[in-house]
Amino acid sequence: MENRITKLFGIKYPIIQAGMIWCSGWRLASAVSNSGGLGLIGAGSMYPEVLTEHLQKMKQATERPFGVNVPLLYPDIDKLMEIILKEGVKIVFTSAGNPATWTSHLKSQGITVVHVIANKKFAQKAVDAGVDALVAEGFEAGGHNGKEETTTLCLIPDIVRSVHVPVIAAGGIGSGEAIASMLALGAEGVQIGSLFAASAESSAHENFKRAIVDAKEGDTRLMMKKVVPVRLLKNRFYQLIEEAENRGAEREELQQILGRARAKKGMFQGDMDEGELEIGQISGMIDEIKTASQIMAELVDSYNQCLERIYPMKM
Repeated sequence: MENRITKLFGIKYPIIQAGMIWCSGWRLASAVSNSGGLGLIGAGSMYPEVLTEHLQKMKQATERPFGVNVPLLYPDIDKLMEIILKEGVKIVFTSAGNPATWTSHLKSQGITVVHVIANKKFAQKAVDAGVDALVAEGFEAGGHNGKEETTTLCLIPDIVRSVHVPVIAAGGIGSGEAIASMLALGAEGVQIGSLFAASAESSAHENFKRAIVDAKEGDTRLMMKKVVPVRLLKNRFYQLIEEAENRGAEREELQQILGRARAKKGMFQGDMDEGELEIGQISGMIDEIKTASQIMAELVDSYNQCLERIYPMKM
């Protein structure tokens, strides 16, 4: 397949592995890139020196294109951007902040810039800032999400109609059939998180991977809209947040319950009771820990099989 996304990144398949905190280190990103997709290192959970280490190991592990995801609210973002430039990163995905702050600077250095959005307002802001593509992330996605709760099925065609840059669909995508449906809606690529979070190469703790595999329908929910909306796997920490929100707790109290390093405690250190477990709705359909190369091969095979099934069904 060749389209604007595969050309933009120089990849074989229009499949991007999300740059997830505590999950997306060099092992996962290189495995996805070596399998024909685009691997992303998740810089949001890395100190500057850790990002440097991962980038250097990444360049040893693959000669294929790769990128870095940078949450724009990261406290030492100047240091991260300095490292990205120093290490010669060619693709940067930004999220959780104003794309106008860094897009023009990155592009002036020859870097391809993609921004993650969840509604038309921020899609237009990102396009005005000069991004090369957008990730449109629907309500089903794990991690930080949009307050509007717009599903991927509704979000993608709306964004595609409103911008001229290529759109990458995200949220609830975990099969070749889902990829086909997103391309049918006008997206030119997909970004997949939860499926890769549970992969063998993911840097997430084995307890978290097992919790993803064990998750069932309805085991996640979008929470903490008064702070930053985030989809969580239900556990004791989730119950504390739910109880507080049900009695009308304000932002300050929710932030106090959240505290610091909750996501690290759960996703990286394996505390399944007190940790913040960020994962998407698709976790209910993940039933096995597989390698990234297996996941990529199965996505491509099921996509092609889906096209073969639906091709005779012309109306």
